[in-house]
Amino acid sequence: MRDLATLPKAHLHLHFTGSMRLDTLIELASSSRTRLPSSFLDGDPLRVPADRRGWFRFQRAYDTARALVRTEEVMRRIVLEAALDDAAEGSRRLEIQVDPTSYAPFVGGITPALEIILDAAKQATTLSGVEVAVIVAASRMRHPLDARTLARLAVRYAGDQPGEVIGFGLSNDERAGQTSSWERAFAIARRGGLASMPHGGELLGPDHLREVVSSLGPTRLGHGVRAGEDPALLDAIVASGISLEVCPASNVSLGVYRSPDNVPLRTLMSHGAQIALSADDPLLFQSRLVNQYEIARALGCDDVELAELARASIRASLASPTAKRAWLAEVDVWLAAPDPATRPETD
Repeated sequence: MRDLATLPKAHLHLHFTGSMRLDTLIELASSSRTRLPSSFLDGDPLRVPADRRGWFRFQRAYDTARALVRTEEVMRRIVLEAALDDAAEGSRRLEIQVDPTSYAPFVGGITPALEIILDAAKQATTLSGVEVAVIVAASRMRHPLDARTLARLAVRYAGDQPGEVIGFGLSNDERAGQTSSWERAFAIARRGGLASMPHGGELLGPDHLREVVSSLGPTRLGHGVRAGEDPALLDAIVASGISLEVCPASNVSLGVYRSPDNVPLRTLMSHGAQIALSADDPLLFQSRLVNQYEIARALGCDDVELAELARASIRASLASPTAKRAWLAEVDVWLAAPDPATRPETD
């Protein structure tokens, strides 16, 4: 039972607004006299059924929080606090996902919005010790032509260093639109050197997941847990080298599974999937990165398996090979330390 907060790991699926601290949200709401939904204030994580009505409730709460992000100062604060929170949980690398369109009206356009976040990521890397890189994500709720615009913008800031754009994603309700409509945007991003990181395989099952894989050519899949329902598909995903960003608490909060016990983490592991446990939207689900490893422990993973999950998250990141080697060595040190449960008692 080693301390999971000291286990070196990478955090690869975290949404910008969804990463906000609850205290920060309450402060912003108070200063703007905005009434918050009870789900933010009742001390319980948001729980909704996995249907369109449930998704609407989730999205309404998310939109309430996002509407409070109206200044450059707040945008920078969110990035820094996310990095500091990750540092406290053993994260060495944070790849934070953002759609700059949402914040553009308040800072002069999508280009300034992205530049603010990128600069904040560089500063947060220095101040927190966690490498912070950025994934630009289009939304399924907007027209696919908007996604092409975002892809071209993302390519302008592409790079492999902290504070640069490393990937292009597609988020929001998987049931919206036709996946192939975003194929051109992802092609633009890939030609510009960006990794493909679409959501898929959470709200919808294997058939939709096949479409995401064939149309968007993912480097990593945001979620992907529903691949566990189709062993052949799961094996094909593993063979293709596609990593899965698995967010157990999110899966339960959005009604995909009834409880953490039903999340098919061990099924995915048994097929050799490279898994990066992630928190998704801790503001709404009140479950951060270490909590996901605690869920894995509750599902029966021992410290050897938890260390391998941490290694998988590091390998799935787009950090430099040098940084990955250093962090993987730190995981070995964590695992080599004596298990507190086996230490002899002393008088």
